[in-house]
Amino acid sequence: MEKKPAQKKTVKTTKALKPKKVVVAKDGKDLKAPIFDIKGKEVSTVTLPGQIFGVNWNADLVHQVVLGMQNNARAGRAGAHTKGRGEVRGGGKKPWRQKGTGRARHGSIRSPLWKGGGVTHGPRSDKDYSVTIPKKMRASALFSVLSRKLKDKEILFVDSITFGTPKTAEAKDILGVFSKIAGFEKMIGKKQNAALILTTTADEMVKKSFRNLGNVAVEEVRNLNAVDAMTYTYLIVVNPDEAVKRWVEKKQ
Repeated sequence: MEKKPAQKKTVKTTKALKPKKVVVAKDGKDLKAPIFDIKGKEVSTVTLPGQIFGVNWNADLVHQVVLGMQNNARAGRAGAHTKGRGEVRGGGKKPWRQKGTGRARHGSIRSPLWKGGGVTHGPRSDKDYSVTIPKKMRASALFSVLSRKLKDKEILFVDSITFGTPKTAEAKDILGVFSKIAGFEKMIGKKQNAALILTTTADEMVKKSFRNLGNVAVEEVRNLNAVDAMTYTYLIVVNPDEAVKRWVEKKQ
């Protein structure tokens, strides 16, 4: 008798949802990207202006703007404050004559070389680290980062995220759904700075739902800057059509 071929066992595997391929811009042309719902299904597409999402990567500009913004956020020392030789009281008279004493020449007993004198390179509470960053530089740096993240498939466009009442469990489930989309698998497992959710309006329910998740933050689109965009691995843009309009206004 002929032996029947052994039947292969069928193993069920969960496949990651694959979004449509993002069209890469050439010469600043507009792009197309898929829009998902909170269930992870593609529902439509969004047109992305090439002047915002088709910009070449400018590492020098981004570094300059990010460093400048970090300096602007840097506060001076609250307590420690040392005085220089010109601020220490006394020392107006020359200790001894310039020549003929056999000792080293000195002009003031408040020199940093002397006990009770000024301090060299000590901490100062009045030190100002701020720099001026033109608006066009800020916008150009942001658009360069957005273009790079879109190219690296680190921007997810979602039609809407709403909560009737703050629910952290529901927020975590939504992130779990998004992490099943191809390219966003690390979103749920990353401990810090995984995703920044961008809303077009201030939504307290969304903020309160995600605030207990340490790897996610919520911010309005109008407040997005190069530092935040570089800090978080993924950007989740809610209501992308309206968000794109806000960015176009920044470009003008």
